[in-house]
Amino acid sequence: MASAAIFSSLRRRRSPSLEAFLAPVDLSNAALLDTLRAISTDLLLSFSGKDKSPPYFQVKNSRSLIRKIQVISVLLDAFRDVGFSNISTTVFLCLKELYLLLYRSKILIDYVKGSSKLWLLLQNQSISGHFHDMNQEISTLLDVFPLSEIHLSEDVKEQVELLRKQSRKSKLFIDKNDDLLRLKLYSFLNEFENGRMPDRNQLYSFFVEKLGICNVKSYRDEIEFLEEQIVNHDGDIEPTASVLNGFVALMRYCRFLLFRFEDEDGELGKWKRRTTKKGLITREIADTFITIPKDFCCPISLDLMQDPVIVSTGQTYERAAIARWMEEGHSTCPKTGQMLVHTKLVPNRALRNLILQWCMANGIPYDPPENADYSSESAVSALPSKAAMEATKATAGLLVEHLANGTQEPRLWQPGRLDACAQENSVTAMLNLSIYDKNKSRIMDVEGCLGTIVGVLRYGHTTEARENAAATLFSLSAVHDYKKQIAQESGAVEALAGLLREGTARGKKDAVTALFNLSTHTENCARMIESGAITALVGALGCEGVSEEAAGALALIVRQPIGAEAVAKEEMAVAGLTGMMRCGTPRGKENAVAALLELCRGGGAAATERVLKAPALASLLQSLLFTGTKRARRKAASLARVFQRCENASLHFGGLGVGYAFAGNSAEPRDTSFAGDVGMPVSISVPVL
Repeated sequence: MASAAIFSSLRRRRSPSLEAFLAPVDLSNAALLDTLRAISTDLLLSFSGKDKSPPYFQVKNSRSLIRKIQVISVLLDAFRDVGFSNISTTVFLCLKELYLLLYRSKILIDYVKGSSKLWLLLQNQSISGHFHDMNQEISTLLDVFPLSEIHLSEDVKEQVELLRKQSRKSKLFIDKNDDLLRLKLYSFLNEFENGRMPDRNQLYSFFVEKLGICNVKSYRDEIEFLEEQIVNHDGDIEPTASVLNGFVALMRYCRFLLFRFEDEDGELGKWKRRTTKKGLITREIADTFITIPKDFCCPISLDLMQDPVIVSTGQTYERAAIARWMEEGHSTCPKTGQMLVHTKLVPNRALRNLILQWCMANGIPYDPPENADYSSESAVSALPSKAAMEATKATAGLLVEHLANGTQEPRLWQPGRLDACAQENSVTAMLNLSIYDKNKSRIMDVEGCLGTIVGVLRYGHTTEARENAAATLFSLSAVHDYKKQIAQESGAVEALAGLLREGTARGKKDAVTALFNLSTHTENCARMIESGAITALVGALGCEGVSEEAAGALALIVRQPIGAEAVAKEEMAVAGLTGMMRCGTPRGKENAVAALLELCRGGGAAATERVLKAPALASLLQSLLFTGTKRARRKAASLARVFQRCENASLHFGGLGVGYAFAGNSAEPRDTSFAGDVGMPVSISVPVL
């Protein structure tokens, strides 16, 4: 049987090598014998030598299989001694079958030695069954092997005959001690499931003393292995992804509970933000703003869609965003303005699959939606268990304890080497934890967590701690409901604005992406004004690396009258935005022209006049109309039309001024979305859009 060959695909989710199922072809007798001896030697060497230790679990089953391979190796050596030129067809076929048996044995042994300790415990009974299957195959092969046709020494015959008898008597062996450990592991998960915290001493005894998971690196290896099983989960692995999520959360909790912030060498060292590794869904999150395709973002929230749905007009939105729009009493499509003939939301599975593929290709965190529309056996099994949620909350609680010792007073944030390192590691761990969408709510549910993160942002001991606190706020603000909560937290927006003005290149990036996210919530505009964030964003227009995002945030803010008025008061706003139109990236130019258009519409007469009198505006619009993105061309066409009307009206009214002319034409239709369409051609050679 070929069941053992499945093990390679279980871990790497790829088809096993055909060599595991097909006997070699076009091999001479001697070549086949050499191949058999090479495989058996490789198997034996994997258990010999000082650096070749047996696996932590399945020790007895592994050694039993290796002892059988040793006897088979003796048989193969005997073939070399007696000659191999005139063997019968039956013997040759048996040797081909032996090739399959040895190769599958190697797959099974390699899998056991390469798996994590927790995975071996969880799969204890299943893997034991595979070893028993291999014993049965050896027994069957020896029963049909025509030893009488081969001139073997009596010693070799006795060894083979003894192996044949032992194989016939072999029974399924499941190590009772290993199985008790497996049940104990589940008991810790049940503690969290029932709302109780496992005892610290018991956790230490189990993981450190019994399993030998005794440092940060070993915990990280265990977590990454289990995460790999979850990512590759196709609904055909036990335990389910939901249970595996629980064990991942349990291991994270134990890592921080038992070892605090030691590095992989057992010293208190710096931790790093997670980066893409082995296809897992991790990446430095500040990069996500730049790389997300526009079609993958919700037109309402501007965030990457997790659960895209189609409304009656055919437009796609994030489910939570469009549901909130309807709950507020709107009966039109936000993007087109058309009436919604019904409120049914149809899942856009095709788009969701495209988003999922893009996220996996780029290492962007992406969690499946948790609603009935996507229900299937595999999807339901992947939902987070209560144990996973409780363990994650407990982990967040541990991290909060180390962020600031429960205070935000600047005078108490006195840096000591150990305190500073622990604080930095805590906020870095919080950032890595928050990357996964399912963890965001568990972090925000921990009392005092948000305030403590903001405290690190304001008074953190190290630059990296403050930067990672800003990145954590950006990560948490991906959830729409948290954007207002974060903005209302005392000192949060002020600290982000300060980091944008005075931080390092990475700090500025973290700050501007967080401010952009907060700007997407309409109720945050007043906080952005009073906190000085607008001044910081305007100043960032000339800063390479963050100007694009700064222009995007301003384009959102000026859509509200109070925001437009505030931006209009900034002396360098128009110059900075026109500078972006001249030298910025395609996305930056798009954001800049959108901001200038909204500034004309809501910033008052003085702002309009300043925009329209900006040096070389006409030529910039001309260039953008031909070379800009689709959205940039639409915005440029609208601004060019304003420019043309104001010039004509100024002449008509005898030089009463641009402001008067614009005020007299304020009935121009306004885009209802961040990517609205524009219709009329203007005199500045507007191309067909």
